[in-house]
Amino acid sequence: MKNSALKGALGALAVVGIALAAKKIAQRKRFMQGIFNEYGIKERSPFGLADRIREMNDEQYQELKGKFKKEFSSRCCRKDSKDNTVEA
Repeated sequence: MKNSALKGALGALAVVGIALAAKKIAQRKRFMQGIFNEYGIKERSPFGLADRIREMNDEQYQELKGKFKKEFSSRCCRKDSKDNTVEA
């Protein structure tokens, strides 16, 4: 039973990881629901989104593409760290 503290700590860490993943999934689901509502897409599937994209003009498409890039971009390995630099 000497590893019971380690097992407890790993179990707690797993619960926190699952909670963070569930939070991220809920945020992305809300984002996609907002996109569907904003663009009037009735069919809540990738096919409905693709049909709507085909109907868009170039300006609307670029706006939608920017929203997706902003929401789904990776935040872990950015090369431009403007937020963390300090001018001397």
